[in-house]
Amino acid sequence: MRTEAVNRVKLVFTLFDADGNGFLESDDFDLMSGRVAAAVPEAGEDRKQAMRAGFTRYWTTLLGELDANRDGRISYEEYQACVLNPERFDGAVDAFAAGFARLGDLDGSGTVTRPVFIGMMRGVGFDLANIHALFDAFEPDAADRVRVDIWEAEIKNYYAPGKGGIPADLLAAPPLT
Repeated sequence: MRTEAVNRVKLVFTLFDADGNGFLESDDFDLMSGRVAAAVPEAGEDRKQAMRAGFTRYWTTLLGELDANRDGRISYEEYQACVLNPERFDGAVDAFAAGFARLGDLDGSGTVTRPVFIGMMRGVGFDLANIHALFDAFEPDAADRVRVDIWEAEIKNYYAPGKGGIPADLLAAPPLT
């Protein structure tokens, strides 16, 4: 497992732990998906539902795989063991990536504008400068849009234990200035 993958997972655990209590709980995922939906108010309800469904599947996969004592909470150690294990988590990551990235395609063009991308990623809690760096790494077109399929693939890469030196690493880098 690459150090970059561990760093990415540490960051996303911290962001998903919305109440900061050191555990992931169902309410954390509801809060996060609500923040992301609020960042894109012009998105259709069907896209918001697909994004929320991705967050829900992410949570239920964690809960089903890891909550041995059935307390409804997942610690960082439990989380890392699951999300960096493709056999256990790839299906949940696929649903999450598709719902999340496609939410930003407001006009059905297969692209996401920078303002929408930034709003969604700020809704998750990523640092603004790092978000811009990731967007730029996706090589936006002349209208400052990135392709949804590229973003979706990079979300999947974010959880890949063997990947390093990828654009997603920009999100886990020390805040860029």
